[in-house]
Amino acid sequence: MDVIVVILLSLLLALLALLGDGPFMIVLGLPFLLFFPGYTLMAALFPQKERLDTVERIALSFGLSIAIVPLIGFVLNYTPWGVKLNPILISITLFIFIASSVALYRRWRIPEDERFEPRLHIKLPKWGGQSKLSKVLLLALVLAILASIGAFGYAVATPRVEESFTEFYVAGSGGMVEDYPREVASGEKATVILGIVNHERQSKFYFVEIKIDGEKVQEIGPISLASNGKSEQSVSILPTKAGEDQKVEFLLYKDDEGQPHLKLHIWLDVKEAE
Repeated sequence: MDVIVVILLSLLLALLALLGDGPFMIVLGLPFLLFFPGYTLMAALFPQKERLDTVERIALSFGLSIAIVPLIGFVLNYTPWGVKLNPILISITLFIFIASSVALYRRWRIPEDERFEPRLHIKLPKWGGQSKLSKVLLLALVLAILASIGAFGYAVATPRVEESFTEFYVAGSGGMVEDYPREVASGEKATVILGIVNHERQSKFYFVEIKIDGEKVQEIGPISLASNGKSEQSVSILPTKAGEDQKVEFLLYKDDEGQPHLKLHIWLDVKEAE
């Protein structure tokens, strides 16, 4: 019954997360991260009531959860989904469901009078009767739990600050970064697509200066973009002389800044016209 309640609460939390933030979601989030994973794993490993008492199970459940959740995040970091809310929520819920299923199966295979059932009347052991090692381990566990709760509370209370930046790119005429022109004949124009995306959270003016081997050949702008606005335009570049490995630079200026905000370049071979 206990692991079924854990599964139901985990599914409820997943549903609340899809609907949006709320105080009830935060209340459920603490045991979901700090208790449920370890508790269901303990239930799967030790289905008999004689192996561990309730206090030991609770203590080990906190300790295992503190180890399991970062491990899941570490694994997600090397997947295409990354360490984001939905992948973490799904992964931990899946872990809880699998561990709970194993626990239910193992309990079903043993006699009913041997199965572990949580008791509400917990008798805590006296501090003075514990060994030095037990005291150290218990104190370390309590500190780890408090630190985890504090970190979780700080993450919830701290407002999210979005990063401000400008996206600047040069692509070929087909719209792909890889297919920009690499060779043209003298007197022939090289065409590229110049893209600017404003993620500065406010309106911005942009200018683009184009240089070939340090010599300014063209200027584009001003380009006015609102927050999250995007500009993508085709630009033709006419080299003034023949030569291999000519450096074509694209210097992006923002507002009235005197120095380039971003720089890009491509290499261009200009052949003599036949």
